[in-house]
Amino acid sequence: MGLLDALKSGARASLPPLFGGGKKKVVDDDLFDDEFQRKLEHLALVSRKVFAGRMRAERRTKKSGSGVEFADHRDYQPGDDFRTLDWNVYQRFDRLLVRLYEEEEDLAIYVILDASGSMGFDERKKLRYGKVVAAALAYVGLANLDRVAIVSTSDIVAGRMPETRGKSRIFKVFRFLTSVEPKGLTDLESAMKTFVAQNKRRGLAVLISDLYDPEGFEKGINVLRYAKFEPLVIHVVDENDGRPKLQGDLLLYDCETGDEREVTVTAKVLDRFEEEYVYYLRKIERFCSGKQVGYVKADIRMPFDDLVLRIFRRGGFLR
Repeated sequence: MGLLDALKSGARASLPPLFGGGKKKVVDDDLFDDEFQRKLEHLALVSRKVFAGRMRAERRTKKSGSGVEFADHRDYQPGDDFRTLDWNVYQRFDRLLVRLYEEEEDLAIYVILDASGSMGFDERKKLRYGKVVAAALAYVGLANLDRVAIVSTSDIVAGRMPETRGKSRIFKVFRFLTSVEPKGLTDLESAMKTFVAQNKRRGLAVLISDLYDPEGFEKGINVLRYAKFEPLVIHVVDENDGRPKLQGDLLLYDCETGDEREVTVTAKVLDRFEEEYVYYLRKIERFCSGKQVGYVKADIRMPFDDLVLRIFRRGGFLR
């Protein structure tokens, strides 16, 4: 069976030949260093400007009265209600700051990270990238007083960080994401059905995945749509998946199921495979566009902060 047939049957595009030494151990302790955290602060500042402008009114519901607990300040933006200004701070520091309250924000953000076997292939490159993007988006939500929850999935909901808020909780996010290990099959439909059943409160559902689902990526996204969540698809892609560096007679295995296939890889086969891969990417984009689902292609070569700013510009995360 050729690589093109293997893709159609659900085998992964980046199947490795069975030869060589053991697997290299990869750890994620270095993902969230000081430089990463400095970049998060920059992203939070950019996002606050967007939230405070035309996006903010669509997401927040102001509440006032006794018993509302003060949470934080942010810089005044044109169009803010003057009644929310903290005049004491202005008198002392000559700065216009708006008071924020814990009950002011009513948006729930769910970051759903695909941690199936295909995301962990090739030294976990896609999973590691997915983790830093998940952490960045979570921090933006936390800094803007959203309620943020994170889950890891395969064919099940494998792990869950319950809802939390406030940017000081970012270290809880780091601990959770560092603990996520790649394993299991990709079954978005099954995992999303479990996710929907576990989360009655609707909100923004950010799905970070390579979308290599043998049963069809559409099914999982549709589960979110039909359950009244607002899906945003962050499609993690690796250019090596489209044209694997393989040649000759090889024994390949599916990194999720362990199934083995004997194939003969030629330049012609690789050309056909690449054509099918490009078609698959376009199919995903057409589906999301047609269903009005937010979609962002996340090439693992792109710096994560550039990707997140791109998401802001397109309005997917803040819409």
